[in-house]
Amino acid sequence: MTSERRAGARGVLWDMDGTLVDSGEYHYEAWRETMSGLGRPLSREEFAVTFGQRNDAILRRSIGPQITDDEIRDIGDAKEERYRALVCARGIAALPGVREWLTRLRDAGWRQAIASSGPRLNALTIIDALGLAGIFDAVIAAEDVVHGKPDPEVFLTAAARLGVDPPRCVVVEDAPTGIEAGRRGGMRTLGVLTTHPHLDADRVVATLAELELDAFDRLLEVPAH
Repeated sequence: MTSERRAGARGVLWDMDGTLVDSGEYHYEAWRETMSGLGRPLSREEFAVTFGQRNDAILRRSIGPQITDDEIRDIGDAKEERYRALVCARGIAALPGVREWLTRLRDAGWRQAIASSGPRLNALTIIDALGLAGIFDAVIAAEDVVHGKPDPEVFLTAAARLGVDPPRCVVVEDAPTGIEAGRRGGMRTLGVLTTHPHLDADRVVATLAELELDAFDRLLEVPAH
């Protein structure tokens, strides 16, 4: 893995939850059990509002600004351990078209990174569960950045790690905050309608399986906006 920039290099920056896998139910179950242990019921509607955000943002919204950094760490760690245990116990499947596109892009010379708001162990657990070792050139997670989406830090960090200029990167996302982060980073955006009914991306699809073979190449030709 190298961060050296090469002329003509192209990158794909993958969000994970809702983009590579439909993990929402596992995350909801893990949050619900964790918050129930604290005497705080969590409805599906409350979960949906914050899904995809960093744990510190979720807990400050749910519990309040008085929560300490240590409490955020302890509660977040407990939730993520529950989530990973669910993935390992029950398994998880890639969303339609994901495996095909990961392989096709790798074979065409695109550099690929996971750029997730979740912990690194979550990303590594998903990679292992899907058997995707060797596909990604970098994994950027919550530990690597200070600001969550819609700040573009996670995508800019991923692009730098890949050695690809931001305008030569395509961000694949399922959430409005992720699309906004990609756009703020000067990248092209591909929205997948897994968890939200509308996305203001450069291209929007129901699943990656409906994309034409030259779809990613064509996205790099889209003017920035």
